[in-house]
Amino acid sequence: MSIVEDFLTADEEQEIVDAILESEKNTSGEIRVHIESYSHKDHYARAKEVFHFLKMDNTRESNGVLIYVAVGDKKFVICGDKGIDKVVPDNFWNSTKDSIENNFKAGKFKEGIIEGILMAGEELKVHFPWKPNDTNELSNEVSKG
Repeated sequence: MSIVEDFLTADEEQEIVDAILESEKNTSGEIRVHIESYSHKDHYARAKEVFHFLKMDNTRESNGVLIYVAVGDKKFVICGDKGIDKVVPDNFWNSTKDSIENNFKAGKFKEGIIEGILMAGEELKVHFPWKPNDTNELSNEVSKG
C-alpha cells in the first residue's frame, strides 16, 4: 500500500464524506478533500493547482473550499475560492488551520479533517445559505493524487 492509501481507512474516508454531506446540507458551498503523498512545489501553489484540476473554481457562487493534505510532507493547506475570501473573517482560515493542526499533531488525522470540514461548513452556512434551487456541484469523495 502507498503512503496515501495508508493515511485513512475506507471507513475513515466514508466518515469524511459523511461530514462533507452533513456540512453541505445547509449551504450552497462546496467542500472537497484531496490527499497525496508529496508535492515538489510550494504546498499552497499545489493546493491551488488541485483546486483548479477538481474544477472547484467553477462553482456558481465561487464558494468552494479545499482541504489539501500532502501526507509524506506532513503539510496541509485550506484554500477557498474568491467568493468565500470576500466574506469570511480574516482569522477564519487560521482558526480552522489551528484546529486541524492540533488534531494532526495528536495523530488524529480523520478527526482533524472532519473538524475542518465542519468549521468550514458552519461559516459557509452563514455566508452562503442553502436555497431550494441549490445542487451539489462537485463530488464529495476524497480525491487522491
